[in-house]
Amino acid sequence: MLKYRNMKECYLYKKLSNNRVQCQACNHYCVIGNNEAGKCGVRQNQKGALFSLVYGQPCAINIDPIEKKPLYHFLPKTKTFSIATIGCNFQCQACQNYQISQAPKQNLGGSDPPRFGEGLTLPVKVMEMAIQNKCPSISYTYTEPTVFLEYAFDIMKLAKKAGLKNIWVSNGFFSKETFELILPYLDAANIDLKGLDENFYNKYCGGHLQPVLDNLKRLKQADVWLEITTLVIPTLNDSPEIFERIAEFIKKELGSETPWHISRFSPEISWKLQHLSPTPLSTLQVAQKIGQQAGLRYIHLGNV
Repeated sequence: MLKYRNMKECYLYKKLSNNRVQCQACNHYCVIGNNEAGKCGVRQNQKGALFSLVYGQPCAINIDPIEKKPLYHFLPKTKTFSIATIGCNFQCQACQNYQISQAPKQNLGGSDPPRFGEGLTLPVKVMEMAIQNKCPSISYTYTEPTVFLEYAFDIMKLAKKAGLKNIWVSNGFFSKETFELILPYLDAANIDLKGLDENFYNKYCGGHLQPVLDNLKRLKQADVWLEITTLVIPTLNDSPEIFERIAEFIKKELGSETPWHISRFSPEISWKLQHLSPTPLSTLQVAQKIGQQAGLRYIHLGNV
């Protein structure tokens, strides 16, 4: 049983009958019984109130080149202050951070979840560390920021006031309620577009495609700087037809100026797909050519 040292009541949930609640942070909209947690494993119902179990408890704090997010066209050649807690609302079989993203659900972190340092790292401390390290932005990354929404949101408000930029690196499955909450403070996002197939999202990610597409369009319409990443996995989402559909969606719905990062899959660091082969560079080049033919202006190959 995982132990948590701090809790904060969640911002987005609805009270239901019989001490049940409905979480409204992401598009799972989990209905959660008393003493149970949602799909992410870090938002728990306690006597009819929903609590975040990871507030102030980052499992990773790093200073990264912003290009690592990857963002190539937003504050280029700067450093970004990166932060994450454990937990994720997806269960991507290709996940390279599964030790922290799946820790609450799989107990991969042992009897205590991995976390940064001792005691709490409160939002004001995160903002101060970013400034001290001369980072013009803070990135909510590595795992899914939606599941630590309360922590991220409180940091974002302080960062905005201090003149720092806020960046979400996300699977794009956040709810409309979450989007509206963070929008005044959100400056840029890199969103995974894992394919354009509902079956793939359901079987290999534990989610759904349409909410991701809807959020991509919302971000673009709201003038949040947006870049897209597709992890190309051999035999699963590596056909020219899939590349064509993704490229056409980006061009038509998001604009030809929207950067597309096409990333190589490495089985040795994936959660459940170690039996597959690494993505051949030639496959990424096929995707790149298809994107160019579709009229996309900025295409970047990753993990090569």
